[in-house]
Amino acid sequence: MLNRIVALLLIVLTVALNGCVSPTSGLKSYIDTSDGYQFLYPNGWSPVQVANGPDVVFHDLIEETENVSVVISPVASDKTLPDLGTPGEVGYKLSKSAIAPTGSGREAELVNAEAREGGGKTYYLLEYAVKLPNQERHNLASVVINHGKLYTFNASTTEKRWQKIKNQFQQVVDSFQVY
Repeated sequence: MLNRIVALLLIVLTVALNGCVSPTSGLKSYIDTSDGYQFLYPNGWSPVQVANGPDVVFHDLIEETENVSVVISPVASDKTLPDLGTPGEVGYKLSKSAIAPTGSGREAELVNAEAREGGGKTYYLLEYAVKLPNQERHNLASVVINHGKLYTFNASTTEKRWQKIKNQFQQVVDSFQVY
């Protein structure tokens, strides 16, 4: 009888604990109402002030080069993301203009490029392998156009950490939304 009670308690405890874990556990929400975007970022990360750079940057307190950022650039108000090109074309242009511009000493290979729809908007999801002079990195990006602005959300980590955190980074990049 005692064995049955213990077994029943273990089952109830297991179900209760599994119910407490959500797909976004370990993530916090960031909302910028003035620029109209939001995303999730890992717990334990903090904002970093960057002059003349991205709109916002968060980085890991332990792995300080691990970060997420949002860059907002103007585009013609009548432009849509498909007007700029396919996911592969936009990914290639982004690699040459922002991730590894000529003379930067960096190289970027577009690993994957795809489109998804969300909230009536088209997002391009881009994945890069980036080589710096002394380090290899992995970047995920989400690109979208809204009200004459091109939003580029980027998540970056070292290649060494990529396998460990790629699922979390995918959740973070997938969470990026404009409104």
